[in-house]
Amino acid sequence: MGSPRPSERAVLQQQLARERDRLQVLFEITNTLVSKLSWDELLPAISRVLSRVLPHEGAAITVLDRTTGTLRLYAVHAADNVLLDLDPEPEPRPLEELPSGKALASGRPWLTRAEGFGVYPEDIRRQLVQRGVKVICSIPLATASGAIGTLELARISRGDFTPDELEFALQAARPLAIALENSLAFRELAELKEKLALEKLYLEDELRFDHNLGNMVGQSLAFQSLLERIRIVAPTDATVLIEGETGTGKELVARAIHEASKRSGRSFVKVNCAAIPATLLESELFGHEKGAFTGALAQKIGRFEVADGGTLFLDEVGEIPLDLQPKLLRAIQEQEFERLGSNRTIRVNVRLIAATNRNLKAMMEEGKFRSDLFYRLNVFPIQVPPLRERKEDIPLLVSYFVQKYAQRMGRKIDSIPSSAMQALVRYHWPGNIRELQNVIERSVILSTGRVLQLAMPEAGLPARGSVLTGGDSERERILRALRQTGGVVGGPRGAAALLGMKRTTLQSRMKKLGIRREYR
Repeated sequence: MGSPRPSERAVLQQQLARERDRLQVLFEITNTLVSKLSWDELLPAISRVLSRVLPHEGAAITVLDRTTGTLRLYAVHAADNVLLDLDPEPEPRPLEELPSGKALASGRPWLTRAEGFGVYPEDIRRQLVQRGVKVICSIPLATASGAIGTLELARISRGDFTPDELEFALQAARPLAIALENSLAFRELAELKEKLALEKLYLEDELRFDHNLGNMVGQSLAFQSLLERIRIVAPTDATVLIEGETGTGKELVARAIHEASKRSGRSFVKVNCAAIPATLLESELFGHEKGAFTGALAQKIGRFEVADGGTLFLDEVGEIPLDLQPKLLRAIQEQEFERLGSNRTIRVNVRLIAATNRNLKAMMEEGKFRSDLFYRLNVFPIQVPPLRERKEDIPLLVSYFVQKYAQRMGRKIDSIPSSAMQALVRYHWPGNIRELQNVIERSVILSTGRVLQLAMPEAGLPARGSVLTGGDSERERILRALRQTGGVVGGPRGAAALLGMKRTTLQSRMKKLGIRREYR
C-alpha cells in the first residue's frame, strides 16, 4: 500500500489531534472530580474543561428523586455570567414535564431548541429567550445502579450539537455520573452522621435528666384513670395533647406514651417552646441551610428530622408564635416541611405529643391560637390531675423522692415523721409534683441523721392560706413569689423554685405578663 496522500494525511492528523484533545479533556475531568466534593466548585471547573472540545456558555446538573419521580436543580454555572442566575433549589418538577426526563428515558442526549422552550417554567423560559439561548442539550447521567440525573449544556454562540459532539458528551457523562452518585451518597452520609450525633446529644441529655420513666408513682383513682388513658393511646400513632397545671408531670406522661409505643426504640425529642426565642423556634423545629439568615454559618438539622421514626414532644405548645403555626400544622398533617433557606421538601415519619398549661380553647377564641392547629393537636386529649386532687399519692411520692435523693447524696434516711407527712399532705402544692420534689430534695440536704428533717416552702403556709394558692391569678402569684424572694428568680431560694416551675418558664411568663424584677 502506498503512503496517504497529503489531503488524507491532514484529515488523519486532525482526527488524531481531536482524539488527543478529547482524551486530555476526559483525563482533566477525572482529575477535577477527585479533587473537590462540592458541586458548586466542581461544575464550573468541569464546564471550563469541557468547553474546550464541547463549546457551551452555561451548564447545570439535575438530580433525580427516584421516590417521587421528580428532578431538581442541583448546581448551575454560567460562563462569564451570560446565562441564568437561578435559585439553586427550585421546586422539583415531574420527569415527564422536562426534556431532561426524555433524555433519562431514552438514555441518549436530548436537544431542546428555542422554539421548544415553552416546556420550561415561565421564569426560566423568559430568561432563556432574553439571553439568546439557541439550544439546550440534556445528557443523561447513569451508573450501574440506575439513572442519577442529567448534565444540561446551553449554547448561545452556535447552533445544534453535532452527532460527534453528542457521542463525546455521553463519554464525558460516565465519570460525571459516578462522581455525582458518590457526592450524593457522601452528602446523605454526612446528614445521617449529623442526625446521629444530634440524637446522641439528645439521648445523653435525657440520661442526665433524671426522670422516673416507666415507673410513674401513684395509686389514687385520678392517677389510675391517667394510666388507663396512656395505655389506650400509646400503641397508636395518634397525636396527643397533654393538658395540666405547671409541675404536674406532663413530660413524664409523654415519655410513658413513647416508651409504651412501637416507636420506643427510636428517639424521644423534646422542644420547650417557651424556652426558645420566637425568632429561633422555626430554625430549631425545621432546621436551616447555610446562609439562610445572619449567623447561619452552617447547615442545621431541625428537631423534626432528628425525631424521624420516633416521637417529637412539644412542651408549652401554647407559646408557639401565630405566624409559625401554619408551618407546624402542615408538618404535622403532611409529615413534610422545608428547612429555612431551602425549597427542598423533607419528608419524615414523626409521632407528635404536645403539652400545655394554658387554655388553648380560650386562646383560639381570642385569636391567639389557630383553630385548625388546635383541632389537629386535640386528637386525643389527656388531662393530668394536679397534686391537690390526688393527695392519696403524696405519701408514695414522698417516699420515692426521699430514697432517690438520699441515694444520690450518699445519705441514709429511713424514717419520715408522721407530723412531717401530715404537713405534706395538708399543703396545697401550687407547684404540684415539681414543688414537692424540690421540697424533698431540700429536706434531704438539710437532714443530718436517719430521720427526714422537713423543710417546707419558705412561705411557710400550709394549704389554702398560702400567698400562692390556686385561686389567685397567675400574675398575682408570680408577684407575691418575687416579693418573698426579694426579686430572685433562679436558684433553690428563688421564685421559680417557690412556684414549682423552671427558671426559663418563669422568665417567659414574666415577660408575657409585663413583670419586671424590681423587688429588692
